[in-house]
Amino acid sequence: MTRILASWPPLQSGGAMHYFVEIVGWVGAGLILAAYALLSLGKLHGRSAVYQWMNVVGSAGFVVNSGWNGAYPSAALNVVWMGIGAYVLLQRRRSQVRRAGR
Repeated sequence: MTRILASWPPLQSGGAMHYFVEIVGWVGAGLILAAYALLSLGKLHGRSAVYQWMNVVGSAGFVVNSGWNGAYPSAALNVVWMGIGAYVLLQRRRSQVRRAGR
């Protein structure tokens, strides 16, 4: 199966899909690194929506890239990373709705 996929034109080095997946992966890496740097420098808080969204979107980029390239442990790790960020965002939203209802 891998040989069949590797010979498929969009997957070959230089195909449009190859470049798209690479760009998505690099953008994801940039977002996660920027989120960590901003958190470490005290510019963002760990539970802030911006920090969580940067991690959710960044890890989604890693899921696309690592899944496409067959790096399934990395893809699985980033699915969990996305889930954590999504959970925090959901908790934040619920808290905001509760406060608004008071």
